[in-house]
Amino acid sequence: MESKVQSKIKNHLKADGWRVVKTIQLSENGHPDLFCFKKGITMVIEVKDKGKEPRPLQEFRLNEWLQDGFKAFFADSYEMFLEKYGKV
Repeated sequence: MESKVQSKIKNHLKADGWRVVKTIQLSENGHPDLFCFKKGITMVIEVKDKGKEPRPLQEFRLNEWLQDGFKAFFADSYEMFLEKYGKV
């Protein structure tokens, strides 16, 4: 379930010194679920259920963040998060 994965990711990041903000709804659609901040670094993460991909608008938003120089990715499991987080 997406909320369990999201919770596990949030706990991992907080233990690693990140400030994590979970978005519920923003003024624009498609923005990532988690906004993470640590020592001048901003990282955004879209969390999906296992095997699901971001919707086209979510992909577009992730690419906007990447183009602006931020760390941005999606994860459909805690393991996928760990793999991508290790490359940040």
